Amino acid sequence: MRNRSHIPLATYRLQLNRDFTFTQATEVVPYLSALGISHCYISPCLKARPGSMHGYDIVDHNSFNPEIGSTEDFDRFVSALHDHGMGLILDIVPNHMGVMGSDNAWWLDVLENGESSIYASFFDIDWQPLKDELHGKVLVPVLHDHYGTVLESGELKLNFHPARGEFDITYREHRFPLDPKEYPRVLEHCETKATEMLGEQNPELLEFQSLVTAFRHLPGKRELGSDRVAERSRDKEINKHRLAELCARSPEITACILRAVDSINGNPSDSASFEELHELIKAQAFRLANWRVASDDINYRRFFDTNDLAGINMESEKVFDATHRFVLSLMTEDKVDGLRIDHPDGLYDPAQYFERLNRNIAIVANNAESLPGNGSHYVIIEKILSGSERLRAEWPVNGTTGYDFANLVNGLFVDPAAVMRLERIYRNFIGEEIDFENLAYRSRKLIIQVALASELSVLANCLTRIALSRRQTCDFTLNSSREALTEVVASFPVYRTYVSSAGVSEEDARYIGLAIAWAKWRSPAADNSIFDFISDVLLTRIAEGQDSAYRNDVTNFVMRFQQFTSPVMAKGVEDTAFYRYNRLISLNDVGGDLHRFGVTTAEFHSANQERVRAWPHTMLATSTHDSKRSEDVRARINVLSEISALWRLRVRDWRRLNRNHKRLVNDRPAPSPNDEYLLYQTLLGAWPSDRLCDKCDKNGWATFAERMGAYMLKAVREAKRNTSWVNRNAEYEDAVSSFVKALLDPAAENRFLDDFVPFQRRVARIGLWNSLSQTLLKLTCPGVPDIYQGNELLDFSLVDPDNRRPVDYIRRQRMFDRVRSLIDGSDASSISRLLETPEDGLIKLYLIGRTLCLRRQDAKLFQQGEYLPLTVAGAKAEHVVAFARRFKTKSLLVVVPRLVASLLEDRDLPPIGAQIWEDTRVLLPFSASECQNVLTGKTMETEKADGHARIDVSIALAEFPVALCVLS
Repeated sequence: MRNRSHIPLATYRLQLNRDFTFTQATEVVPYLSALGISHCYISPCLKARPGSMHGYDIVDHNSFNPEIGSTEDFDRFVSALHDHGMGLILDIVPNHMGVMGSDNAWWLDVLENGESSIYASFFDIDWQPLKDELHGKVLVPVLHDHYGTVLESGELKLNFHPARGEFDITYREHRFPLDPKEYPRVLEHCETKATEMLGEQNPELLEFQSLVTAFRHLPGKRELGSDRVAERSRDKEINKHRLAELCARSPEITACILRAVDSINGNPSDSASFEELHELIKAQAFRLANWRVASDDINYRRFFDTNDLAGINMESEKVFDATHRFVLSLMTEDKVDGLRIDHPDGLYDPAQYFERLNRNIAIVANNAESLPGNGSHYVIIEKILSGSERLRAEWPVNGTTGYDFANLVNGLFVDPAAVMRLERIYRNFIGEEIDFENLAYRSRKLIIQVALASELSVLANCLTRIALSRRQTCDFTLNSSREALTEVVASFPVYRTYVSSAGVSEEDARYIGLAIAWAKWRSPAADNSIFDFISDVLLTRIAEGQDSAYRNDVTNFVMRFQQFTSPVMAKGVEDTAFYRYNRLISLNDVGGDLHRFGVTTAEFHSANQERVRAWPHTMLATSTHDSKRSEDVRARINVLSEISALWRLRVRDWRRLNRNHKRLVNDRPAPSPNDEYLLYQTLLGAWPSDRLCDKCDKNGWATFAERMGAYMLKAVREAKRNTSWVNRNAEYEDAVSSFVKALLDPAAENRFLDDFVPFQRRVARIGLWNSLSQTLLKLTCPGVPDIYQGNELLDFSLVDPDNRRPVDYIRRQRMFDRVRSLIDGSDASSISRLLETPEDGLIKLYLIGRTLCLRRQDAKLFQQGEYLPLTVAGAKAEHVVAFARRFKTKSLLVVVPRLVASLLEDRDLPPIGAQIWEDTRVLLPFSASECQNVLTGKTMETEKADGHARIDVSIALAEFPVALCVLS
């Protein structure tokens, strides 16, 4: 057993669900250990909604998801990890919980008891919304049709549960507990009949009458005094228990209640018969509504625009304790070494949360001085950084989940010189010019107005109250506040700021200033002074010198505003604009900056140097469960930036060949040119590595066509132009599906496939060299490399659910067994065989296994070593990235090629040897007599010239397309 460190050397992400449980995860531990993984990094494993395939819809923070496994199963998994010297990182979800259905006890208690629920403060609910009818209620938008229609169809059912003494309303899989104080509305129906059946002095009848009185005298659901809340919480359960006992003793009472329930439920043939049920529902702490009502009227904070994920008030220490008790106990028991924090930008005060979490982890570690990064526990956050934004240095975390690195390293393989050429090709194909900045602005505005209008209304109402409280601002109306806020949020340059009662940072002030300036410029209003007012509020200047109530109102507004900008950015840019702007889709990924086309080697080195100084243990990702496309798909599509002239000819011909497969929808050919352009790039990137060359392989073709069809439907719905998730255009969607099937029909004479496949093979081969380069960079740059499940081989998955398909670990284990001897000791002939069929993925698996083996041997070199950018000289210098890692007397050299399409021209060869690299050489700023390439086993002598040691790239890359050399 190896000693394990809380700071990982390399992580491996596993997606747990009912089909891949703790038991299956335990079975792959030996394989992952042999591969060189130090920590398993698992998706949320706490109890989630039944059937959840991702785990982010947690309903109980204090137990494991039974579909994933029991406590004993988890313990066996942890024991297996520890037996192999490995650790565990948990993905936790502090921002929201899964609601609706019938399984979240806290939420059900809120529906039952409203504001007087002991869990009312756990959820971020506005109990005093703009609509009077919702005061003291929670809007529950789950109905498939209008409320009245659903009610009179008989789909809303009143139920009585004799064993529990409870009433509820059910609708499909949803359960809505009735307010116990309203039980008499039902029970009073029974009194006359029960008297007839039992007699006036019957003890059971008297108990029944006593219960009716007891329920009626419960404290009301809007009585908020702590004593009254406690009394209600206690007595309602006592009364239910009494009713259950009475029903167990008296079949007559039970029968009377069930007859009353049946009478109240009404008859679909008589709409008037539902009046009593309607009045009963109106008296509850919830308002049932059609799902479309949510965008305008919902009064609880959601995760983005997902109605069944309700925001929780993590700023409350009581909520923090209740939701973290179990996870912290696992850390106390040394079963968990680190945490991944999901969506911290949704929190009211992320900094406060990180500090509170850190304090509790320190207590767990029994070390008050323990801080992340100092060896206690590992904490990373899902923070998406925009453009030049930097992670806040004062946060007590180890770094991000790696989207920033994924975009950085991906950009190395995009040719910046091609930006105008690809822009022109795209513009000519779709027949319009798209300005991305304007598109992103319009997409954010669309989300505000359509999906998150209710959240905007809450903000506008709060802002108006602030304005009305001072004579200098009282003329700003609700409508003007709403319109101005829309412009500011739609112009916001980052996901959010982090202003709090502690103050405003220079960085936040700059982002707010940019948003205000853009909003003013875009606003058609004659009077722009409201933007100055909003600026003063967001910067909290307006609260200076004011009373505490006013200051609190301003601070609360700013904190709420910051929670709003994040989902607008995510839904507006990632989930709308990125599906509308298809110039080069490999750049359209989480955290991607489309103002930046490609990354230079100097920019790459600079980012790595900054990371080693500021965040040496941040995670380095290339694929995640949220990626729009896998690392290997992006690596292929990037190639188009190098062969733009050929790309232009191919898409021109494909459009001509496929035009007869389109249909007319609303007098326009479908799919649209923009969606067609997206499809061609997607096919190039996702085409299976076995090439589907056998046209008799009907299953292979059908599976691939089904995947591409499903992806395109998701893409066109996300784009929200010709169809959407909310308003589906079945005719357009059918046209898209038909088009995909026609393009991928191997049975008929298919001139498109005849032309496409050879081009795709060339792109795929060049993309493979990109994949190997970015893989070695991820494994050797400063930070903690993460491998998303299955991506140790070539993987051509698209956005979820495509990237959450089952992983064949038996196949991976067998393939790893084939390369294991090479990892232990390389030889030239075996390396050569890897290059003969690189598409089988063995070469990537070998590269990962060999590099992780070195990371394990020289952990300090990778975790604490310097990062030294190296100068590359010679004819092909622009096509090489080289750097050294150095710790004390140990040094390591990394050399990878980039932008190799022009080097290879039409040759189907790897980028190795003197014919490719000519006089290109890497200059070392320190002395080194020789170096050993750990990937090939070859030892090379360095040369000295002009006071530098140097290594010829043709020698470093003589036999393998990337180099990892130990210097001595």
